[in-house]
Amino acid sequence: MSKKKKKKQEPAFHRFTKKALKQAVFEIFNQHPNQNYNYKQISREFDITDDGGRALIAGILEELAEEGKLEEVYRGKYRFKVKSATVEGIIEMTTSHNAFVHADGIAEPVFIARDNLNRALPGDKVRVFLLAKRKKRHLEGEVLEIVERSKTSLVGIVQVGPSFAFFEPDSKDVPYDLFIPFERLGNAKDGQKVIARIVDWPAHARNPIGEIIEVLGYPGQHEAEMHAILAEFDLPYRFPEEVEKEVERIPEAITEAEIAKRRDFRGVPTFTIDPVDAKDFDDALSLRRLDSGNWEVGVHIADVSHYIRPGMLADQEALQRGTSVYLVDRVVPMLPEKLSNLVCSLRPDEDKLCFSAVFEMDDQARVLKEWFGKTVIRSVRRFNYDEAQEIIDKGKGDFAGELAVLNSLAQKLRAERFKRGSFNFEKPEIKFELAPDGKPVGVYFKEYKQSNELIEEFMLLANKRVAEWVNKPAGHRDDGKKKKKERTFVYRVHDKPDEEKLRSFSLFVKKFGYQMHMGSHKKISESLNQLMKEIQGKKEQNILENLAVRVMAKAEYSTKNIGHYGLAFPYYTHFTSPIRRYPDILAHRLLFHYLNGGASENPAPYEEMCRHASEMERKAMEAERTSVKYKQVEFMADKVGQVFDAVISGVTEWGLFAEIIENGCEGMIHIRQLNDDFYWFDEENYRLVGRRYKRVFQLGDAIKVEIWRTNLLKKQLDFRLAEDK
Repeated sequence: MSKKKKKKQEPAFHRFTKKALKQAVFEIFNQHPNQNYNYKQISREFDITDDGGRALIAGILEELAEEGKLEEVYRGKYRFKVKSATVEGIIEMTTSHNAFVHADGIAEPVFIARDNLNRALPGDKVRVFLLAKRKKRHLEGEVLEIVERSKTSLVGIVQVGPSFAFFEPDSKDVPYDLFIPFERLGNAKDGQKVIARIVDWPAHARNPIGEIIEVLGYPGQHEAEMHAILAEFDLPYRFPEEVEKEVERIPEAITEAEIAKRRDFRGVPTFTIDPVDAKDFDDALSLRRLDSGNWEVGVHIADVSHYIRPGMLADQEALQRGTSVYLVDRVVPMLPEKLSNLVCSLRPDEDKLCFSAVFEMDDQARVLKEWFGKTVIRSVRRFNYDEAQEIIDKGKGDFAGELAVLNSLAQKLRAERFKRGSFNFEKPEIKFELAPDGKPVGVYFKEYKQSNELIEEFMLLANKRVAEWVNKPAGHRDDGKKKKKERTFVYRVHDKPDEEKLRSFSLFVKKFGYQMHMGSHKKISESLNQLMKEIQGKKEQNILENLAVRVMAKAEYSTKNIGHYGLAFPYYTHFTSPIRRYPDILAHRLLFHYLNGGASENPAPYEEMCRHASEMERKAMEAERTSVKYKQVEFMADKVGQVFDAVISGVTEWGLFAEIIENGCEGMIHIRQLNDDFYWFDEENYRLVGRRYKRVFQLGDAIKVEIWRTNLLKKQLDFRLAEDK
């Protein structure tokens, strides 16, 4: 009897693309930075025995050496190339108070044991000495120098004893209490929430010496907690006196000479549409029918750059803040109130200075002509979104005709945008009804309606067309000459998502019965948009929306244009909100400079301002999320013992996160509370699985939770399964 022929196994490396194989090769060196390898040894790692495969590995090693990632220690032998025995990066603290540092030139984060932190704190920029790597361990290091402290102040509770005081930071990431001598205590009393700063750290002392610089109040007081959140993220909540005085000197009246320099829109129907509680109106729309039968749509933006000039104290303060901050109960403005709510705000029945983008459009929302320049307008009506929506729905009311036309054009712009590959992420916002003392008495979800879409589409149009005008692609200049170099500008950029994250997301949504088509940007966006439609109202909606957002890269500001992947715009900027975003002021200044024939500016200072603005935006968003979390915990504090329908919103090795369906409040069920079995964390499938009874808790599962504990100081909600009560 003849033996059955063995099926020839495909070489392992054939299952890799060259790019993936190159990354896998580099990871071997990265995991063993002190080891030398030649092409034969690397080939053995991938079971490569044929000449073609070995030649491919040899070529990859040469490429990695040319890129500076490997060094050839002697002919044919390579090792991981560390550019220096020391690297610089930012400290990221873990809950165990060890840390990691992400540094340029190092593929993996450098682990810093707590004993090697040498007084570094979370967010500090540090210089790290790389230690010899032990077998099967992280790349490790020791902090040699604190290059730059990230925080000048800390928020926490002061504890006053008979002869000295201690300050305990609110942040779990900060591993040290501060010793406070009585002479540095100020007016602080035992148990108060305060802001402190480190003033000294003697060589022999375990704890730094601090001083109290501001008393916020007692824990749980609304004002104290909101100010504490701002201080936690180094966000100011008052303006320096000299800035306020400078702004007070800015005249409110507009001179006839200034009006004469501008295009006058005061006779054209113009109005604003904003949230009901808004006070700073930085955009308005105008509409009129042209003799040609086309529409002229004016997108009018507050001309903040007319009032805030480089060199002014108010400009320096706005640059430092970067953005307005929106907490649950207040706006902390980027500009002093006189500017944000009065002089610059496009209030009804007042002449206002604007920087406008004016478009001639046909009934299909095609832009036929465009004009950018300084204008003067007079808004004749202030709508909130609900008022505008009611008029759109009923077809009657103030400016019903204009709103109908603008809505029709906006919906066509929107359809075209999605057709070209724009993503549609419209997560419902959580809002609170607050009592006069700041206590939350209700929670609701803010609806996104056509009136919101109307404003969004015209703002997107203005932002896109301004960026395109500044830097049209080579060969498309108005004068017909080929453009050699793009002009310096401030872009809002959004990079492509990580392919591996996208693939993992695609596999995960399959578990819920949905399909994701990979490939081109357009296919991915069509799949994602279809998914967002299909999950509306389903139990897994919030989970998949959150995961989809996490898959995407973060948008930021830069002078280096890479386009905006999420919007599918090759050129995009922020031009439409200069009252609340500093990059918009920069865009206004640069656009005006180029409209007047100015040469391209030096990109270096603008890139630094973009970096700072991106950082401040992240801080503002974290502060906003923290304020929402605080109010959620406060709202649930009197509901301990009550049972709610929830959905599993997160799965970790230490437990489950669950979100209450009716109000969006999220809490944790610690794995210790799952006492019917021993559970293990299946990371790949986002689930906990019981070892004995095989019970599964999967991301997106519907469960019932009981409110077990609330901790306002830590902003934590603890749940337990209602059935396990």
